[in-house]
Amino acid sequence: MSGLRAPDIGPIVGHTTAHSCRLWVRGIAPNDDGVDLTASLRTVGLLAVVEDNGLPRLIDGDPSRPHAFYFRLHREFDRTGTFELGAEEGLGAIDGVAPLGQPDGVVPLTPDTRYKVRVATLTLDDTTPDVESLSDAQIAARLPDVNGMASLLADLDGEHYEAEFTTFAAAVEPRLAFLLGSCRYPGTLWKTKEADRIFGPMASHLRRRGSRPAARFSLLVGDQIYADQYSRFVPIGRAETFAEFQDRYRQAFGSPQMRHFLRQAPVYMILDDHEIEDNWHRDRLAAKRELFNVAIGAYMSYQWSHCPRSFGRHLHYHFDCGGYPFFVCDTRTHRTYGRENRVMDNHLLGRPSIDPQHPSQLDVLLRWLSDQQARCGAMPKFVVTSTVFAPSPLDERLDPALDGHDAQAPTDLVRTNLSRRAESDSWSGFPATRKALVEHIVEAGIDNVIFLSGDVHCANIAEMVVEGGGGEPRRLYDVTSSALYWPFFWADGDPNGFVHDSRLPGQVDGFPLFDGDVTLHYRAFGFYQQENFCRLELDRAHHRLRVKVIDRYGDEVRVTDPDGSVVPYNDLALVPW
Repeated sequence: MSGLRAPDIGPIVGHTTAHSCRLWVRGIAPNDDGVDLTASLRTVGLLAVVEDNGLPRLIDGDPSRPHAFYFRLHREFDRTGTFELGAEEGLGAIDGVAPLGQPDGVVPLTPDTRYKVRVATLTLDDTTPDVESLSDAQIAARLPDVNGMASLLADLDGEHYEAEFTTFAAAVEPRLAFLLGSCRYPGTLWKTKEADRIFGPMASHLRRRGSRPAARFSLLVGDQIYADQYSRFVPIGRAETFAEFQDRYRQAFGSPQMRHFLRQAPVYMILDDHEIEDNWHRDRLAAKRELFNVAIGAYMSYQWSHCPRSFGRHLHYHFDCGGYPFFVCDTRTHRTYGRENRVMDNHLLGRPSIDPQHPSQLDVLLRWLSDQQARCGAMPKFVVTSTVFAPSPLDERLDPALDGHDAQAPTDLVRTNLSRRAESDSWSGFPATRKALVEHIVEAGIDNVIFLSGDVHCANIAEMVVEGGGGEPRRLYDVTSSALYWPFFWADGDPNGFVHDSRLPGQVDGFPLFDGDVTLHYRAFGFYQQENFCRLELDRAHHRLRVKVIDRYGDEVRVTDPDGSVVPYNDLALVPW
C-alpha cells in the first residue's frame, strides 16, 4: 500500500446546500498510463474537514478524532469520485455504524458556515484485479484507521489538497451574488496562459472585499472544453477517443488559475456543443454514436458528477441557493431538427411528450416553473440555457420582409426566414419550444423569469416584454455572458450582428404567441465582445437584479443601458417578492 497523494485534478467544490456539499477529485495510481488504468491498484479518496468558521473541526471536540471520511473513486469513471459531505456516510458504513474511526452516520453541516477541507487519494494493492466490483465493506476492510491518515493529510502542503466553501443559508437571503461565464477556448502554445488568466479575477469575487459581498457560487454554462479545437471538420486537435477527451479535461481543469478557482466555492456546470463537437444535436447519433458515448462518458465523469442529480441520469437539473430557484437545461443532447424547412418540428428540450408517464425535459421545466410560483410567489426564477433565448442574430429574425411577404399574417411569422432559421443553434430556430415555454409563463402567471445564457462570444442583456391580449405586459430577461476566453473576437460575436430592438425596421423580430394575439418583443443592450464574466447581484429590498460585466483583468466594464447611455452596470427591475 502506498501513501497519500495529491489529487490528479481537483478538489472541485460542487453542489452545495445549507447542510451539505459535494466534493470531487480525480485520483491516479502509479502504474496508470493515460486511460489505461492499472487493474492491480484500487484508488480511494480521503476527505477531512480541517476548519469550521476558522476553528478545528473535530468529532465531539476530541482532537484525536478528526472529521474525516473515506470514499470511493471509480475506475469506470476514470478514477473520479465525489463525497457529499453532510449527506453521506463514510466508506464501509453498515447500519449507521462506520468503521475505521469515521463519524457514525451522516454528520450534517451548519447553514451559512465557512468550511475548509483537505482531500487526497490513497492507492490499495488489489489482489483480485479480475473482480469488477468489491463491496464498500470489502474495500474498507483493507484501509487503515482514518484518524492516523487524517493526521498525515493535515501535515501536507495544502496548495493542491485544500478546498473551501460556505454552505448556503437556510432562509431566503435579502441579497445574493453569483458569477456567470461560458466558453473557455483552450489556447495554443504560449496562449494557454492567456486562456487561464480570467479565473484569477473570478476567484477574487468568491471572497468578501470591503463592502462587496462574496459571490455564493458560479455557473459555467457550456464549452468548458473544446473537443474540436479548430473545427469538427479538421482532424488536427479534434478529440475522438476517451484519451483525447480526458486530455482536454486535464488541461482545462488542471490549469493553475482555473484549478484554484474551482476549489474556492460551489461551481455548477452544464455542457454545450464543444463538449462533444461544434453544433451538436441528437440527429447525429446514428452516424456518430461512438463519439457521443466517449464524449458524454467524459462529461459525466468530469462535470455532471459534482452537480445535482435531480432527474436520475439526465443531464438537466435544478437547485436552490439562499431560497432562489435555478433550473439548468440541457439544450444540447435533447435537441432535434425536423425535415428540411420544417422549423416548427425543431425541438430544443426533447420532443413533446405523448405519454404523461414519460415527460420531456420541456414538460419537467414547465412543471418546475409552476411549482416554484406556487412555492415562493414572485421570487426570481432562473432558467439556465447554454444557448441564447434572446436576442436573435440579425440573419435569423422573424421579419416577413426577408421573404418578400410584408403583409404576412402574424400566425405565419414563425415560418419566415426558414433558410437561416431551420438549422439555427439558438432558440430562434426552435419556435415550438419557445412558444410552449413563454405561453406557459403567461398562462400560469409566472413572475420574474430570468434566462442565463452563454455561447455567442458576446455579453449582453435582453429585456423582453410579452404584450397584447388585454392583459398586463409581462417582463422577462436574458443575461448572456461569453466568452471567458476567445481570442478571435473579430470572427464572431459582433454586437452589430444581433437584433437590438425587435420593433425597429430592419430588425423586426416580434415573436407571435396565442395565434398572434400576443407578441414577445425585446430590446438588447450592454454588449461587450472581449473576454468577460458577469457578476449578478439580487437585491430584495430594491427588487432588482444588478448585472456587472467584468473583463479578463478583473475590471468592471462600462456598457450601455437600454437608452444607449454608458453605465457601470445595469439594474433590471423585477416584480417585488
